[in-house]
Amino acid sequence: MAYSRIITITMRNKKIIVPLTIILLLLAALLSVIISGYTAINRAENQFAEKNYADAAESYQLAAQRFPWREDLWEKTGIAFASSSNFSQAIFYLEKLSAPSAEGLMWLSFSYQQLGNYPAAIQSIQQAIQINDLSNFYKILALLYRHEKDWTSERNALEDQLLRDSSDVYARYRLGLLLSVLEPEQALSNLMLASSLDPQFDPAAQTLRAALNLSATQPDASSQMVTIGRALGLVQEWDLSIVAFENAITLNAENAEAWAWLGEAKQQTDLDGRVELDQAAALDHTSVVVRALRGLYWNRQKKYPQMLAEYLLAARYEPENPAWQAELGNAYTLNGDLAIALTAYQHATELAPNDSTYWRLLAIFCNENGVYLENVGLPAAQKAVELAPDDPLALDTLGWSYLSTGRYANAEKILLDVIERYPELFSAHIHLAMTYLAQGNHPAAFNELTYVRDADSGGASGLFAEQLLAKYFP
Repeated sequence: MAYSRIITITMRNKKIIVPLTIILLLLAALLSVIISGYTAINRAENQFAEKNYADAAESYQLAAQRFPWREDLWEKTGIAFASSSNFSQAIFYLEKLSAPSAEGLMWLSFSYQQLGNYPAAIQSIQQAIQINDLSNFYKILALLYRHEKDWTSERNALEDQLLRDSSDVYARYRLGLLLSVLEPEQALSNLMLASSLDPQFDPAAQTLRAALNLSATQPDASSQMVTIGRALGLVQEWDLSIVAFENAITLNAENAEAWAWLGEAKQQTDLDGRVELDQAAALDHTSVVVRALRGLYWNRQKKYPQMLAEYLLAARYEPENPAWQAELGNAYTLNGDLAIALTAYQHATELAPNDSTYWRLLAIFCNENGVYLENVGLPAAQKAVELAPDDPLALDTLGWSYLSTGRYANAEKILLDVIERYPELFSAHIHLAMTYLAQGNHPAAFNELTYVRDADSGGASGLFAEQLLAKYFP
């Protein structure tokens, strides 16, 4: 034969003669594959450590193709894709695994979550829990249930998390919030414990404690839920307030205030709420709470005549309540009737002559509309400060009134004092900037406006400061 060497291989009683050269070539090719696979693994690990996740994913993918029997490499490929925000590819590889690790399932859950598939995300993290019973997995599960508004399941997940790690103060606080609508008698202990462990939760915890205590004095369970729902709204937990108001309606479908507050809560969560507000008015057309909340609705819709009509009814039903007069003043202003608006604001101060709030609102009306500044607005602002000398809003309004009447030195002095004492009162910074502009001190005005723009980015004051910067510093 032409070959210098041959190898005889016996297969099932048959002899196959294979040239040695071919064997060596096959071994060399196999060795090259193995070497390139391990090289890809080393490269991937370095890239992942350097947070170069997209390249790491490609390197792990190459390694997995070289060693297709190694599921750990397929899993690392999926994790790297998830880390690089390529969630579709992450799911493709992680779903292929026959026995994924808890970490892989966590990343699979995260990928599903990022693509909006919350049921699949929940299922994946539940599988991870079966492998490794970690408190952090229950934390993730609670967040997923929260998104799905499955409040009972969220509560169970939080309780499981706290059983394994009681140090998560937010989990304790969140559990207290949930219990306030699910089992109010168990809520207070969790809220107060969270408050004692972290002062940032104290204001909300105190608000809810007052509501829970007040609800216990209510004559019926439906009214109790309305009280709790209103408190949840005060602490900006409107999703849960909806649950409370719906519970109140389930307990008593004739509770007009529950329907009205449900309409308000829905508006706060970007729903309409009109149907609920109409139902409230049908059940009790003389309720000032119903009328006030309907007035808010029409205000948001910019239907100012309808808004005015609601507050006229509220003022008729409670003629001695200064709040309705102030709301009437606002409604008349929005309808363009400043003379009657002034009368309404003044009537509010007559009904509550010792309340700084209504004097301040009267001064703000004058400042905003540039009317009656000397004879009404400035004296009202001074009266507000006289009644509440440490109220930052009253002091800010007085500074604004000084600015509006051309008393720039007085305005600068009081506004600087307000800012020193209350540095996060953005309106005072804006009024000080406007004072500086009136005095021709543009650098100082620029500094105040840029501070507000940056400190309240996306907020109402920040946006207004940005508009002023565009106007005066193009």
